[in-house]
Amino acid sequence: QVQLVESGGRLVQAGGSLRLSCAASGRAFSSFSMGWFRQVPGKEREFVATITRSGHSTYYVDSVKGRFTISRDNAKNSVYLQMNSLKSEDTAVYYCAAGDTVGTTSNNYKYWGQGTQVTVSS
Repeated sequence: QVQLVESGGRLVQAGGSLRLSCAASGRAFSSFSMGWFRQVPGKEREFVATITRSGHSTYYVDSVKGRFTISRDNAKNSVYLQMNSLKSEDTAVYYCAAGDTVGTTSNNYKYWGQGTQVTVSS
């Protein structure tokens, strides 16, 4: 079992930056692949980025490549999402997730945080 708590979401102007954090507790954090997803009302949850256990490999949805960076600090039991050049279409609730394997679908992840709201004003 692992508990995930996201933070860092807020209102930001288009073109600005935000750093989301996700703190994990419970089972060994380094044993999980970690992902970030986002969801807007009325739409399915969308994959954003994922990172392997070691942090050596990362994957992104095309719409955020070059703007977002996922990273992790296993010593701090945390995963981060640095978001630059934000656009209004990035507005969503952002969730971090932990799973046994790297993947780009929700089914790959067993544990989820409660989400943090990111709102980008144009």
